[in-house]
Amino acid sequence: MRIVFMGTPDFAVDCLDILVEKGHDVVGVFSQPDKPQGRKQIMTPPAVKARALELGLDVYQPDTFKDGAAASILEQLAPELIVVVAYGKLIPQRVLDIPKYGCVNVHASLLPKLRGAAPIQWSVINGEKETGVTTMQLDAGLDTGDILLVKKTAIEPDETSGELFDRLKVLGAELLIETIDAMLDGSLSPVKQDDSKSTYASMLNKNLSPVDWSKTAQQVHDHIRGLEPWPVATTVINEKIVKLYGSRLGGYCGGKAGEVMCSDKEFTVCCGDGKCVTVTQLQAQGKNKLFASDFLRGFKVEKGTII
Repeated sequence: MRIVFMGTPDFAVDCLDILVEKGHDVVGVFSQPDKPQGRKQIMTPPAVKARALELGLDVYQPDTFKDGAAASILEQLAPELIVVVAYGKLIPQRVLDIPKYGCVNVHASLLPKLRGAAPIQWSVINGEKETGVTTMQLDAGLDTGDILLVKKTAIEPDETSGELFDRLKVLGAELLIETIDAMLDGSLSPVKQDDSKSTYASMLNKNLSPVDWSKTAQQVHDHIRGLEPWPVATTVINEKIVKLYGSRLGGYCGGKAGEVMCSDKEFTVCCGDGKCVTVTQLQAQGKNKLFASDFLRGFKVEKGTII
């Protein structure tokens, strides 16, 4: 099939790869413009652009669809299908109308749950036990199109959003090919979304990082693992901001919310429900990320400290 692919981050790369692997004719790849990254603000291409160039594909990086120039390029490319995976722009109706088979989107949630920018992270932060990937027929709304196929998976109790991300991008690629195959043989049965059941997964930012130890241990655990690898959960210890990577649930400890219960080889803190969370890796400002036992050798925290 003649396909234009639209995607930007690493999550979309597996979908691009599998289209090429299965012999589809990818006639163009659209990705967001390069952006400055790191302390030196070096202009860096998005992951999809970098992979597309490795594959020898033509890449387009329009700033906008509003002026009609990008739509004109797409009309010249004449795709039978447009595949959209974490592209980061709403697709206007003029573009949706170009391909014979429309535009198919791969979204990392069980729609209509968690529409929006960060469904993987919010599924973990919210303590969901199950998530998955959904393919849908794009319309002009935000993740509101008809559902085509769904693939579900359990979220493991200690799984971070980064680990879940790695699993879902593989599932998404598999589901994309299943969707295209079903589209070609006429076996798809699109299902309208129930808007009354929709939830929204807003974009993450560093304001979400501070841990509220007055919440339950489960909520704190979900918060820490949901914000890994970015923006990472934080707390203040001895008046210094410390990043928290990885945690596990403990039992009843009977302390106050935010009270350090153990600070020798483990770093265990009591939460608002009287149960505790053990943080497995920590990082002080300007220092390397360390396992708790190594961190505590150089960063002394007295038992009973309230953080």
